[in-house]
Amino acid sequence: MHFFSDNATPICPQVMAAIAGADHADHGYDGDAWSARLDGAFSDLFETPVKAQWIATGTAANSIALACLCPPYGGVICHEEAHIVVDECGAPGFYTHGASLMALPGVGAKLLPDIVKARLKAIRPDVHQVPARAISITNATEYGMVYTPDEVAALGEIAKVHGLGFHMDGARFANAVAHLGCAPADVTWRAGINILSFGCVKNGGMVGEALLFFGPEREARAAEAARWRKRAGHLFSKGRYLAAQILAMVEDGLWLDNARAANGAAQALADAAAGRLMHPVEANELFVWLTPAEAATLRAQGFDFYDWGEGAARLVTNWSQDAQSVAPLAAAIRALGHHDA
Repeated sequence: MHFFSDNATPICPQVMAAIAGADHADHGYDGDAWSARLDGAFSDLFETPVKAQWIATGTAANSIALACLCPPYGGVICHEEAHIVVDECGAPGFYTHGASLMALPGVGAKLLPDIVKARLKAIRPDVHQVPARAISITNATEYGMVYTPDEVAALGEIAKVHGLGFHMDGARFANAVAHLGCAPADVTWRAGINILSFGCVKNGGMVGEALLFFGPEREARAAEAARWRKRAGHLFSKGRYLAAQILAMVEDGLWLDNARAANGAAQALADAAAGRLMHPVEANELFVWLTPAEAATLRAQGFDFYDWGEGAARLVTNWSQDAQSVAPLAAAIRALGHHDA
């Protein structure tokens, strides 16, 4: 049983069927009937006018979003363990032509308002220092924790007061909303988010994410992002295949059904790993204390996962699992016995 990553999972059947359904002649690039439906589908989902674009990868989505919010001389306030800092090989700097990432600490990879305010206060208003121009957060975070609507709104208010753009990396946005049980609008544009990278691949898609633009500047920013997408080589000639996948996810609630399944599987493992958890389990990732010997014991039973530093491991569940399907791993973790801190 594989718990490496939700990137490694199969494509869910509905998405595969949508790809097949789009397999006939139509206009190229984003001029097809499927791409034309994205704005309406996401406007309905988020209860507000939305400009939506398909983007090939999450890295490109995050980086193009930041390029629309931050000039080359500006800075993006983010967590020091954010994906844009640790796992995107400098792509945000590449796309923004040099913008700085202002990385800050925070438990569970969450930004805290007081720390953000302190960082902003320390920036002198002269040409010698990099001015902050945007805030970027990840929901669910890199440690599987979820920002509530109030937590996002607190950062959104800081962004508003200081005239900053506000971006959310939503690679696991579906898992966050499934955990919160709130309307997608409550944790995005109503809380101040300007641009959302809406993840699909980790949630059962094959390729393609959605970049969503909210608010009065949505048209201008989306037009700018379209130029970045082409310049970066991410304007697919047959974009309908990406759009069809995204529509299959959002039009009938599949995105939430898949996320609920993954979250439920994670909670079943969390129950078994009580006393071993490094962080609360709020989405579909678990970070657990495991000695090398314990990790070897689990791997010998056929369970695959990544080590996460010394004496720890990361387990990731996915859309194709549920509490019953992960029961063998839950039993194996229980059998390890008590963890000595």
